[in-house]
Amino acid sequence: MAVEPDERQLAEIGAAAGSDADSPLVMLNLNRYRDRDAYYRYAAVAAAVLERVGGKVLWHARARSTVIGDRSDVYDEVIAVWYPSAAAFIALATDAEILAARGDRASGLERAALIRCEAASEPSLTPATP
Repeated sequence: MAVEPDERQLAEIGAAAGSDADSPLVMLNLNRYRDRDAYYRYAAVAAAVLERVGGKVLWHARARSTVIGDRSDVYDEVIAVWYPSAAAFIALATDAEILAARGDRASGLERAALIRCEAASEPSLTPATP
């Protein structure tokens, strides 16, 4: 099961980075853990890099149950992370410290989904205006 974006997925978000269309976004992280401690070692590095690129964790909670879906839709944790731009997300994803910590991420995650969402211009749980 994939826990990292493939080249096509990274290129797709990278295409927006630095363009006139680059705007704030929220990445909704859905995580199922194999080893929560390993993932949290990665998360400590990610938190420091996130601050450097101007991002912010908006919301973080353990998932209690899946109401609609099958076993593949069961996750342990949901994390909403705001980024000021796609370029900021790419900066985080390609940061040397993040790349060095990817082993802990891979060891820690059994399954992951990362969903790009529209976002307000400032870190907020309020949706972007259409």
